[in-house]
Amino acid sequence: MSNVPIITIDGPSGTGKGTICSYLADWLQWHLLDSGTLYRVLALAAEKKGIDSDDEIAIVALAENLNVEFKVAGIGSLVNIELDRKAVTDEVRTEICASAASVIASIAKVREVLLLKQRTFHKAPGLIADGRDMGTVVFPNAALKVYLTASPEERAKRRYEQLKKKGFNANLRDLSAAIVARDERDSTRSVSPLKPADGAIVIDTSSLGIDAVLENISELVRTTFPELTKQVANHLCRVSSLKLT
Repeated sequence: MSNVPIITIDGPSGTGKGTICSYLADWLQWHLLDSGTLYRVLALAAEKKGIDSDDEIAIVALAENLNVEFKVAGIGSLVNIELDRKAVTDEVRTEICASAASVIASIAKVREVLLLKQRTFHKAPGLIADGRDMGTVVFPNAALKVYLTASPEERAKRRYEQLKKKGFNANLRDLSAAIVARDERDSTRSVSPLKPADGAIVIDTSSLGIDAVLENISELVRTTFPELTKQVANHLCRVSSLKLT
């Protein structure tokens, strides 16, 4: 599998990772791993079975048998998520689920189990890995590593607009506070803290549109994988109507 290419896109939520990764997976026709969503799906599965997020033994057992699939619906679309072949995309996008996932992600044994599961997504012709420790822990030998960041205020605004569009109630101030708290928790935890990987290209998307971010990343793809130059040129024209989420 060493010859199968990997692109890791790390960073906190709300920086545009989902949009960028779904675009890249659709464009390159590579497999997609939304690693952060694995923890959200696990949190949802635990909720459905009445398991507390701090019940480590039960959570680990659940993680070992987690059946998750990620399917790209099309350019610019959020990834469709299935748990046991049932759609759970909207359920795992809630802030309650995100908070529970953050708690679960701090359990070392859970991360150990899901680490092995994440690596099973590495298949030909290539993999786009979206997460927070893809380049630091899961795929440290990836040929291209990108770290996206943005201000908490901008990320909260994007999340607010996303939730309102889907018909969910949301409070901008609460969203911003939750993001700051989650960043603090994720960047200071002892297990796989949130940080750029060695050699990662850091891109601040706070004031950038999707076209600018994709132009930057497309150039990185062109440089890292020269054989994809033609695909880069053919697909750059497709991004003008997209928004970062």
